[in-house]
Amino acid sequence: MKLRNKVAVVTGGGRGIGRGITEMLLKADAQVLIAQRQPLGDDLNANPNVSWLKSDLIDRNAPYAIAEHVNNVFGGADILVNNAGIMFEQSLDDMSEEEWDRMMIVNMRAPVFLAKALLPQMRQRGGGSIINIGSVEGLSANPRHIAYCSSKAAIHGFTRALAVDLGRDGIRCNAVAPGWINSDLSSGYIQAQLSPEVAHKELLRLHPVGHTGEPTDVGSCVVFLASDEARFITGQVLVVDGGRTAKLSLPFD
Repeated sequence: MKLRNKVAVVTGGGRGIGRGITEMLLKADAQVLIAQRQPLGDDLNANPNVSWLKSDLIDRNAPYAIAEHVNNVFGGADILVNNAGIMFEQSLDDMSEEEWDRMMIVNMRAPVFLAKALLPQMRQRGGGSIINIGSVEGLSANPRHIAYCSSKAAIHGFTRALAVDLGRDGIRCNAVAPGWINSDLSSGYIQAQLSPEVAHKELLRLHPVGHTGEPTDVGSCVVFLASDEARFITGQVLVVDGGRTAKLSLPFD
């Protein structure tokens, strides 16, 4: 398999996009430490290649606790997937400094310092791969997503800068920018519209491939970027959106 004898840390790896990432890493024969607040489901809990650490990324000590745990359980990490994040809709007029700070702590500070905490292990193990989950909203914007878009654009910039600094250590750093990925949250958003059927039809019309994405679509890209098949790829943002950002909108089909 592509990632045999490799150890991955995935923040928020037990649900949503993170679950899809974990599933594909396990399919590629990696061992996975999932760091998140919520306990794992029974299937992941029973998997001998999975370990869980209860972790709140608001806590400044969380990155170092994660690094210590993966070292104790698996002997260190080769792969870091900074997946966990938060999102809220708020205009600048209504946004508080506390709301802004929370977004930046979870979506930006935690990935930066988790990478820092794991660098010694990756160097000791001969290199590694850091994959940050950004967003198409780091490239474009939806209304009232000022904080979220800012945090994801920052993640993309961090990815490029880290790739430049760490190439000499054999550590690559890339980002995946997902578009619309099916989840309980996104399904709830559609169901909350006045006409969910019309909303879903219009959503599909935005995507040249004719469908929205699944968490495992992101997971497949993560596995590729983590593998030796991507050994000459670093500092890149891979957009996984079914062509949505490539399509210019028209007022008619």
